[in-house]
Amino acid sequence: MTDHTPVRRALLSVSDKTGLAELGRALAARGVELLSTGGSANALREAGLDVRDVSEVTGFPEMMDGRVKTLHPGVHGGLLALRDDEAHIAAMDEHGIGAIDLLVVNLYPFEAALARGAGYGEMIENIDIGGPAMIRAAAKNHAFVTTIVDVEDYDALLAELEAHDGQTSYAFRQRQAQIAYARTGAYDAAVSTWMASAIGEETPRRRVFAGTLAQGLRYGENPHQGAAFYTSGSARPGVATATQHQGKELSYNNINDTDAAFELVSEFSPEDGPAVAIIKHANPCGVARGATLREAYMKAFDCDRTSAFGGIIALNGTLDGETAEAIAGIFTEVVIAPEATEEALGIFARKKNLRLLTTGALADPRDAQASYRQVAGGLLVQDKDTGQVAPDDLKVVTKRAPTEAEMADMRFAWTVAKHVKSNAIVYAKGAATVGVGAGQMSRLDSSTIAALKAGRMAAECGLPESPARGSVVASDAFFPFPDGLLAAAEAGATAVIQPGGSMRDDEVIAAADEAGLAMVLTGMRHFRH
Repeated sequence: MTDHTPVRRALLSVSDKTGLAELGRALAARGVELLSTGGSANALREAGLDVRDVSEVTGFPEMMDGRVKTLHPGVHGGLLALRDDEAHIAAMDEHGIGAIDLLVVNLYPFEAALARGAGYGEMIENIDIGGPAMIRAAAKNHAFVTTIVDVEDYDALLAELEAHDGQTSYAFRQRQAQIAYARTGAYDAAVSTWMASAIGEETPRRRVFAGTLAQGLRYGENPHQGAAFYTSGSARPGVATATQHQGKELSYNNINDTDAAFELVSEFSPEDGPAVAIIKHANPCGVARGATLREAYMKAFDCDRTSAFGGIIALNGTLDGETAEAIAGIFTEVVIAPEATEEALGIFARKKNLRLLTTGALADPRDAQASYRQVAGGLLVQDKDTGQVAPDDLKVVTKRAPTEAEMADMRFAWTVAKHVKSNAIVYAKGAATVGVGAGQMSRLDSSTIAALKAGRMAAECGLPESPARGSVVASDAFFPFPDGLLAAAEAGATAVIQPGGSMRDDEVIAAADEAGLAMVLTGMRHFRH
């Protein structure tokens, strides 16, 4: 092996023809012999280039609808032969196998077919066989062969050839080999994951995860942690698919919090009215509905004005100028919405450090995706929490039934509690949160913190009393003891929604009756760790 090897013969066989003609011309100008297949060969000929069909090399025509065309020693021998091994050279001479120095392949568009919801038969036909086989062969032999699998690397290849007088360096070939194996690995991951779903295999023996680098990040949660953002290829509206209109690159924490904000606000259908969620450190610090987005924003902001500073704001409708003006009144890290008006874009343009993202649509809260969490030595995999409760699912267990207004606020609070770190307690009134207790080891502590925040809201907004008085309370899991419930009652709550299921449910219900509370059980919990 030498550090630099010349590119004299190239095989180009691509599904995505973007840039193919330009690449072919540049290679031909350097005297590189071009081999190709099917549509790629036709595209190169249409560009006025001399191309040799792979079928001439193999002595076999393409057959079986193109399923068999490159699976032949004439191709794989040219890719795998060690150029410094006398036995390999002798075998090439004996069987008339020519060396292939450059392989340019991109695969059948399996992921694109999956994204558009293709049927089973079409998905099978989009599984590439010859492409991955050639890629793996060429990448294995990177001591001598250069492998290109992404259109975005064409320019890098041509720059490499220009810099080294028609040769590629070993370091370049190593890097491209790594990219090649990552591509085939991601491709196989997509196929195996799709097939597991197609056949109803919920816990396949082996599970593969893959992603494509979207951006390198300056650091992770803290400056001493390296980090990067990878996308899965999912078309689900959200931070990964959004258009960023202004501001510097998102940080690790920005991306995490923006995702949390948009997933929460997507729970509220625009058909039911405007909604806004403000997130800080992945927890809601204010969520509200309103007659307008501006009203919803102001109600959400009032819940915890202190925490809203430097927060993430998500809206369930088109950001308008009036709402943008209100948001621009304080420092905000990120705003994410389905769309934004030109007026809103102009207003935010004055806030250079504010990032504005638009997604084109809300996420579907019923879309069951898998969620992953790394633990030492493995991964925890579960379905995304898409659980929702309908009015008929709710069970009144106290002597007093909730009023219609209390029931509406309880359902609102329950939706928000689903997105609060456990233990979670949410006070709500008038379709707005007025106190949120998150992430405490005790449900009593969460109840107390939420009540304290409601008291601070009264002071900040100049209210005559805590907005917890006359509010409802949602708890993400059951009350194991009456103490958390009684703390809510003491703060002034009048109704409670919780899953139930505690061994002491009877004690908790009795305590609610004694305090004059209405209580509804959902039969479903929403732990979020």
